[in-house]
Amino acid sequence: MQTTQNNFEQFKLNRQLLNAIEEAGYTEPTPIQEQAIPLALSGQDILGIAQTGTGKTAAYTLPLLMRIKYAQGEHARALIMAPTRELAMQISEAITQLSKYTDIRTVVLFGGVGAKSQIEAIRKGVDIIVATPGRFMDLYFQEEVIVKHINVMILDEADKMMDMGFMPQIRKLLEIIPTKRQNMLFSATFSDKVERLSFEFLEFPTRIEVTPQATTAEMVTQSLYELPNFRTKINLLTHLLKDREAFNRVLIFTRSREVAGLVHQNLLNVVVREDELKVIHANKGQNTRTNAMEAFKEGSVRVMVATDVVARGIDITEVSHVINFDVPLIYEDYVHRIGRTGRANRIGQAITFMTMADEYHIQKIEKMIRMEIPRKELPEDLDMAATPVTERQDMLREIDNQKRKEDPTFLGAFHEKKKTYRPAQKASGKGGQNRRSSAGRSKRR
Repeated sequence: MQTTQNNFEQFKLNRQLLNAIEEAGYTEPTPIQEQAIPLALSGQDILGIAQTGTGKTAAYTLPLLMRIKYAQGEHARALIMAPTRELAMQISEAITQLSKYTDIRTVVLFGGVGAKSQIEAIRKGVDIIVATPGRFMDLYFQEEVIVKHINVMILDEADKMMDMGFMPQIRKLLEIIPTKRQNMLFSATFSDKVERLSFEFLEFPTRIEVTPQATTAEMVTQSLYELPNFRTKINLLTHLLKDREAFNRVLIFTRSREVAGLVHQNLLNVVVREDELKVIHANKGQNTRTNAMEAFKEGSVRVMVATDVVARGIDITEVSHVINFDVPLIYEDYVHRIGRTGRANRIGQAITFMTMADEYHIQKIEKMIRMEIPRKELPEDLDMAATPVTERQDMLREIDNQKRKEDPTFLGAFHEKKKTYRPAQKASGKGGQNRRSSAGRSKRR
């Protein structure tokens, strides 16, 4: 029987991998796979700049599996580091899928759950470890992880690792693993921090950049609403979500778990049924987060409220809308957030809510993505809530702080006026001093 040519065969992968690739439905390599797989197979160090959703996981997983080939010994020969639990789990699932016709053993390590089952899995023997930095180092210091056989190390979403403060753990890790190894670093953006890390981590790397760095997904339509306050943002969100047909799978991002909780509370049973609405953030238990993610992926949950901490672990192809309830303060996160929609050749919508205090951040984001985000008119029937005095003052203070960043001499509307000593003026007429004192006393009374 005539079979369709699979273009992954050009990489001369073994039959076990090609069978798994075909079962997964992959026939055409993505641009980053086209470039990275041959380089990785030849043993080169790689610096890959690629957005999420470009197929970068398979770009490093396939050559890694080709190198590992089969289960061998007790201790790990490859280590993949990811910034979040969700991303670590996603990578582990991808490896499991692609290695299904081999006996290669993969263990995923992350915090937020007990370490007992993870330790038991390591003790049974492991070839590839996928881990978050904190949990990996914990188990290393407990002497549960042996690193002397590691000959491939991969850092995924390195920019997020830097943003989350993992540099000390990464530096410590580089001290303890063998120096003779192949290294690969992947990042959605190429910030100064990532560049510094690449100098420390990579040896004569080949740089691959499949899209201009920090550009937003081509399949995403972006728009911006200017709103006066938190309450009106909630009102607009409620207004939009009433259109169930259009807003059929929605991911809402907030800056903090407190705001995520408030958004969830305001939507619950008002516009979204309880069984269709979930909230995930760092305070939620790992099982809760995993179950919520699965329900969202399957479509039984229509609206997911999330913080940036978990943004990169969400790998769902049919998100209709990403709504930035808050403008992200780490500007690269804007790219990562909206990269959750417009995947698998589907057009996605990314909507951002902004207040007057966000104009500064929006300008920075627009400069980074090299485009102006279109402003949209507010719906005529939108309930415009009055801005509480304290909220307005907070926004004005924030604007002052932004101006001070650009101009350190700027005093602003809320700077403290220092009391200065002024000597008493001499009375111009007889008894004038007493008259002033008397007036002062009467005023105080």
